[in-house]
Amino acid sequence: MDEIGGGSSESVSAMASPRSVLTYEYRDEGCCPRQVSPIRICESRNTSPMGRVGPRNTSPSRQKVVKTKPRGLDEETASTFGKSVHCDVQMEDNIWAMLPEDLLNEILARVPPFMIFRLRSVCKRWNLILQDNSFLKFHSQVPSHGPCLLTFWKNSQTPQCSVFSLPLKTWYRVPFTFLPQWAFWLVGSSGGLVCFSGLDGLAFKTLVCNPLTQTWRTLPSMHYNHQRQLILVVDRSVRSFKVIATSDIYGDKSLPTEVYDSKMDRWLVHQIMPTINLCSSKMAYCDSRLYLETLSPLGLMMYSLDTGYWEHIPAKFPRSLLDGYLVAGTQQRLFLVGRIGLYSTLQSMRIWELDHTKNTWVEISRMPPKYFRALLRLSAERFECFGQDNLICFTSWNQGKSLLYDVDKKVWSWIAGCALQSYNSQVCFYEPRFDASIY
Repeated sequence: MDEIGGGSSESVSAMASPRSVLTYEYRDEGCCPRQVSPIRICESRNTSPMGRVGPRNTSPSRQKVVKTKPRGLDEETASTFGKSVHCDVQMEDNIWAMLPEDLLNEILARVPPFMIFRLRSVCKRWNLILQDNSFLKFHSQVPSHGPCLLTFWKNSQTPQCSVFSLPLKTWYRVPFTFLPQWAFWLVGSSGGLVCFSGLDGLAFKTLVCNPLTQTWRTLPSMHYNHQRQLILVVDRSVRSFKVIATSDIYGDKSLPTEVYDSKMDRWLVHQIMPTINLCSSKMAYCDSRLYLETLSPLGLMMYSLDTGYWEHIPAKFPRSLLDGYLVAGTQQRLFLVGRIGLYSTLQSMRIWELDHTKNTWVEISRMPPKYFRALLRLSAERFECFGQDNLICFTSWNQGKSLLYDVDKKVWSWIAGCALQSYNSQVCFYEPRFDASIY
């Protein structure tokens, strides 16, 4: 896995008194840097009454040098700031080579997954550790690395994948040559696993993989094995996953809903969705329920994974809604994202949340006009929208940009780097995990 770009850098500036600059000088000498005491370089402007008459003195030799401590540091810290630091302990290889296995697992489990991926090539021991059950146990107990964006596309029929780490603000290239040579497309991701579906010749197939461990498996054929709308659901508590194939129209007949269970390794046939006219192929899985937009009947169709039955929710869409995307949030929150307005100059992007008690959509946010104009310059431009953990991502195909909105913090921000590698790129949220098993 190669790092292919960096995010925006952050700089920290020290606050000094007016017309003064704090400068620090560092020199790297192995592991013992020499630190020079900060100095204050006063500006050459002379503000005394006599100085206003004569010319301004800008000679560097006339600058007054005064030793001072940086603001914000306490006296104890400031007293040792200018002293040289000597390394008393050397990092000896033979000591670190004898590091206990459990302590090494504890350390590696807290390293960002993309950096661990590189460590597999250090030695055979580390490569085996990252696949060992004891390491996977430690890794499953530490907090998640945080959300990432996975971009998948094909370059000369070769699968390509890049992952943008939101915590590290860095793009990483993930090798995807381990997958079979199908004509497949990205379905989605959940709990560290990624699902694809496609055609192997004329046969419709589905596979699930873990990009970090480079492992994958092909799912058995469905009872009604036709191209379907799929969604992946991972249950980390029992280390299993399910794939839901919604009801679809094939020819002149409706296909029943099918659910694949990784524990049973087979598809189960469930109820046929009682609707004919779907409003959108976009789905959202929230709190063990799958939601779809429908026009007949108007509102939402909700599928319960626990009972295996469909239910209609009469939640009317907002007026003048041009295109709507369902986005799942945390704690049973369901969002509707879409454009409002008939004319391009009057359009705006808005976000609603479903009130489950009243079955109504309540507006919670609007995209600022400057972001909307930068993301979509034309009213007919295509865009995608998806979410995870109350984060909503917007991608514009023509502009090649990605915009992120944090529902909790109410903050809009651009994603550094190019989010879309080509016109056929497919994007989804992704949580990198070594302990996500395909079996």
